[in-house]
Amino acid sequence: MATLKFLLVFILSLAFAFGLANSQSLQVGFYKKTCPNVEAIVKKATTDFVSRTPTLAAPLLRMHFHDCFVRGCDGSVLLNSTKGNQTEKDAIPNQSLRGFQVIDAAKSALEKQCPGIVSCADILALVARDAVSLINGPTWQVELGRRDGRVSILLEAIRNLPNPFDNFATLKSSFGALGLSVKDIVVLSGGHTLGVSHCFSFGSRLYNFTGKGDTDPNMDQNYIGQLKTKCKPNDVTTTVEMDPGSAKSFDTDYYTMVSKRRGLFVSDAALLTDSQTKAYVLSQLNSRGSTFFKDFGVSMVNMGKIGVLTGKSGEIRKHCAITN
Repeated sequence: MATLKFLLVFILSLAFAFGLANSQSLQVGFYKKTCPNVEAIVKKATTDFVSRTPTLAAPLLRMHFHDCFVRGCDGSVLLNSTKGNQTEKDAIPNQSLRGFQVIDAAKSALEKQCPGIVSCADILALVARDAVSLINGPTWQVELGRRDGRVSILLEAIRNLPNPFDNFATLKSSFGALGLSVKDIVVLSGGHTLGVSHCFSFGSRLYNFTGKGDTDPNMDQNYIGQLKTKCKPNDVTTTVEMDPGSAKSFDTDYYTMVSKRRGLFVSDAALLTDSQTKAYVLSQLNSRGSTFFKDFGVSMVNMGKIGVLTGKSGEIRKHCAITN
């Protein structure tokens, strides 16, 4: 057993080291000579959709998260099922993702101007940045040069995506295995300032936290009462805002909710159980002194380097939903 554990750790270390080496090939301006208008083209496509439907910003941001946490940032979350083989897109955590048409529109425009040059993985990273900035969030420089993966497996998404029921130890382990820091955990969790969640993602905190029909003592009891008026037991269809009253705006209100024990998920509440993440939450409560916007850009760059394919690895897909 000890030998098996050693081998698993060794294999994971090699995989991470390979991904880190590849990430060094990413650079701002990667397509300067081969497709100089790439960022303008992607931003126009993103603007066309998000300006009409601002609620797309949240799932587009999540799409990049969910791509990077499974097989690295290789566009595998975009692939459709083929010949009965289910992909990451079919996994329950990904079934609520929306905005694939934005990626397709950007890819189509790029293929007309510089065919076979820009990867879907890079488009996804750019769209996530532009979607956030379009709703008054931060912007950051996106390092490019990713190539697209050819493999996408449903079970890997189920195993590897962060879970809303994760405690802090689990979060630290899963993020750390991908080279992300404790600060990255609390900063990237701030993405919950956008969007909505289905009741089943946190319903046990309201009705059956330990299997005895109880509520989660780590959630504000008054807030539990409010949520119960919207979410009934075993509700699988209703959604609620993750950051009530501010779910369409990228801001620091998420940290205010967490500080009041009103984060929806166990993983949100977990941020108050670690001294470093709790200190960060409390430091963001004064918006004038907040570093969240700057920090979010840094952490998104860090996340965007996870397990990337570069050089001659992978491919440049002609269509983002299918391999060449």
